[in-house]
Amino acid sequence: MEAIVVTHGIRVPAAALTMRAVRASGPGGQNVNKVASKVDLRVDLDAIEGLAAAARERLRALARHRLDGDGRLWITSQATRDQGRNLDDAREKVRALVIAALAEPKRRRPSRPSAAARERRIESKKHRGQVKSQRARPADWT
Repeated sequence: MEAIVVTHGIRVPAAALTMRAVRASGPGGQNVNKVASKVDLRVDLDAIEGLAAAARERLRALARHRLDGDGRLWITSQATRDQGRNLDDAREKVRALVIAALAEPKRRRPSRPSAAARERRIESKKHRGQVKSQRARPADWT
């Protein structure tokens, strides 16, 4: 199995990948009972080359539900009836996950509403109060 190249500086070496083919579920006729076309791909996250520590932690957070008992990323693919295409699909899923972990989240800067926005809010509340007060019975109703 060959390495997964994510970017020019980041790659998942072949030694970090473990592939196993198993029988897929779902339709497929008699073929589904004979051919192991589903792919289970496991990736050792610590062995990914060129990944910064912060990006590695983001990757662990993104993949927290896909980690096995040893802390390896577990990806499955049974999209097609062809084992080779399922392997390519699983490798692309790994690549997309690493790319998603590379994106540094934007820091949220706390903001405050403008004076005009506060004024519009107060006017809206006063208007709603007037509408509701007009629904009430008149005070001299007997």
